[in-house]
Amino acid sequence: MSILEMKVPSPGESITEVEIASWLVKDGDYVEKDQPIAEVDSDKATLELPAEQSGVITLKAEEGEVVQVGQVVCLIDMDAAKPSGSSEAPKTENAEAPKAEEKVVEKAAIVQEAKKEEKPAATSYAAGTPSPAAKKILDEKGVDAAQVSGSGKGGRITKNDAETASVPAMGAASTGGSRGSSTTKLSVLRRKLAARLVSVKNETAMLTTFNEVDMSEIFRLRKQYKEEFAQKHGVGLGFMSFFTKAVTRALQLYPDVNASIDGDYKINYDFCDISIAVSGPKGLMVPVLRNAETMTFRGVEANIKSLAEKVRDGKITVDEMTGGTFTVTNGGTFGSMMSTPIINPPQSAILGMHNILQRPMAIDGQVVIRPMMYVAMSYDHRIIDGKESVGFLVAVKEAIDNPVEFLMGGDERKALEL
Repeated sequence: MSILEMKVPSPGESITEVEIASWLVKDGDYVEKDQPIAEVDSDKATLELPAEQSGVITLKAEEGEVVQVGQVVCLIDMDAAKPSGSSEAPKTENAEAPKAEEKVVEKAAIVQEAKKEEKPAATSYAAGTPSPAAKKILDEKGVDAAQVSGSGKGGRITKNDAETASVPAMGAASTGGSRGSSTTKLSVLRRKLAARLVSVKNETAMLTTFNEVDMSEIFRLRKQYKEEFAQKHGVGLGFMSFFTKAVTRALQLYPDVNASIDGDYKINYDFCDISIAVSGPKGLMVPVLRNAETMTFRGVEANIKSLAEKVRDGKITVDEMTGGTFTVTNGGTFGSMMSTPIINPPQSAILGMHNILQRPMAIDGQVVIRPMMYVAMSYDHRIIDGKESVGFLVAVKEAIDNPVEFLMGGDERKALEL
């Protein structure tokens, strides 16, 4: 008999354990080579585990179990024949018939026995009604009579029933509605994210600076070119390409924002790897745009679309989320007006975008309505001073307020490759 021991592969550098999020097959199923058999959660992503060979599978780990990289999680019997028409081995009709007949007879016997023991429930107009003395006690205790089982004749609530009835917890209203709750274990990804966020708050000198940007020009450009851009490039012209290019420009003007701290040393990067926060079914993930400073508007939009689809389909890899020198997160898609984003370590800064509101603004002595967005930058004050942080955000603002001049070199059609 040829038995293959399937071990947990390493999802990426520094990852030593994963959690079996769910088995996609059952114990005893026949699986094909490369068929996804499980989803595993690491501290960075959810990955599919494919079968290494075809055969009948025996599971060796439970859903929710944390296993080490290299640990055997299932066995595959490669000599087992593939069943025809079903994933389960065929069973003979003669062997099943007696069992089916026995189950029918057994079920009938149980039903007959239940009928013998069954007694008609006593019903009465008094069922659930408290006696006068019981009603007084229940009113004083603040207990709803509907929550008390009566032990008196016909189900009537007696004085003793009222005296022993439980009093609702302080501040709890007795509404008769559902009071259920459920407890679920946090995934490895969520537990690791929680630990990282707490460590950032405890280990960095994090501050946040705010500004506002006028989206009028970006609105104009998108309205004027969105159809032509989509037809030529196959992707939409969104806000993220403008903000990504504004950020890479500002990072080159203020290189200390594009840095990280390592003990007593500061590491400056001459490239801009921009992490884009994307909400997926397993939580917030941050795929990375490598060398975003070299990308065109089309390149940024195409790469963001591809990475976002991988996150939402659960196909993002650890390598695609590793690294990053600066993060952009857009809470505005969920309606956030203002927030203080948390730094994504070991990075030193993050830009938060928010929702766009039509607001009255004073422009050249006149009150005009403009589409405005608040932006926030959180940064590690250990290596970024106030001058750099404020200057960086002002550089982002001027690029968004006037993208044709600062991001497109004065030629919007050429910049959009139209």
